[in-house]
Amino acid sequence: MSVSELGGLSRQTPLKGRRILVIEDEYFLAEDICSVLRDLGADIIGPAGEVGDAIGLVNSGEIIDAAVLDVNLKDVSILPVADRLRARNIPFVFTTGYDRSAIDVRFKDIQLFEKPINVNAMARSLGKLIG
Repeated sequence: MSVSELGGLSRQTPLKGRRILVIEDEYFLAEDICSVLRDLGADIIGPAGEVGDAIGLVNSGEIIDAAVLDVNLKDVSILPVADRLRARNIPFVFTTGYDRSAIDVRFKDIQLFEKPINVNAMARSLGKLIG
């Protein structure tokens, strides 16, 4: 997808130069997310498709400006990663094939993008979170 197809987003977005963690176990969706974010100038951390790998990336000490988290990775909850990100005050969004009721109420304030996700809308949301 080209920058011109991103619905008004450009390389001058809040994502330019930002380090975005991508946690997604569906290969093609992870690639789509990473491609759009790279087109907007973001540096990608990951993608990771397993909770253990995701925790390792979050605990690595790398600078993370924001994250995209699939709610379930191979039927394992991503909430331990969300807890770590929240403890570090790192903004994130969820992606999922489930509806909001599948997410713990303590994360009711986190924006949710249901699959098939609108990657452009998700990128705009990340930009607003980073501001």
